[in-house]
Amino acid sequence: MATFVLIHGSWHGGWCFDPVRAILEGAGHDVIAPDLPGMGGDEAALRAVTLQGWADFVADLCRGAMQRPVVLAGHSRGGLVVSQAAETAPDAIDALVYICAMMLPDGTSRAMFKAMEGPNPSFDAIIAPVHGGAGTAVDPDGAREVFAQLSPPDLVTAAMARLVAEPHGPRAAPLRLTAQRFGSLPRTYVECTADRTIPIASQRRMQALVPGADIVTLDADHSPYLSRPAELAAALIAAAGRVSP
Repeated sequence: MATFVLIHGSWHGGWCFDPVRAILEGAGHDVIAPDLPGMGGDEAALRAVTLQGWADFVADLCRGAMQRPVVLAGHSRGGLVVSQAAETAPDAIDALVYICAMMLPDGTSRAMFKAMEGPNPSFDAIIAPVHGGAGTAVDPDGAREVFAQLSPPDLVTAAMARLVAEPHGPRAAPLRLTAQRFGSLPRTYVECTADRTIPIASQRRMQALVPGADIVTLDADHSPYLSRPAELAAALIAAAGRVSP
């Protein structure tokens, strides 16, 4: 049995993985799906968040896992956190999984990659700065068709009602990664072909920038934990199986 540490993306919380958690726990695995510190906070709380601070928080969760292997998975912006946590505590982690996530090379930030991608008008239109630029918020009505157009409508309605402010700092921070630490861990990339937030072309560009990951392809939107929970759970379990003794 494995421990899965699941890191949510921007504006979300650990709750987004609930359908996948149920499958994994039903199969006997441990699941840790936290809300990252500072999410939805006031200006001071948002400005206090750093990418390394999040990485340290996640690294501590991995160190405290009761079962090995430990599979650390990140969705969307959560990929930044997963990578920096892997650099911080590679001995506490057995495998990494990127779920239509930011898998970027050393020295690159989310903001830098966004500039490489070019415009995404439907995604850009739903985002607005909050608290003097300390964070961003999304329009939940517009987000439905950008985040989860293939997901069950009742689950999407519930999810959109729970979105919170996202701190800006981690998005602007370049990753600091080495081959000896981050690069020592096996990686899986779960690409989602109908993603309107991080389009498949961007996902595959990241796979080329950071080569070596096993690739799993899902016919899913940007919320595969809602639209394809069984398939996503299977991909996570397979990643654990590749590193189990």
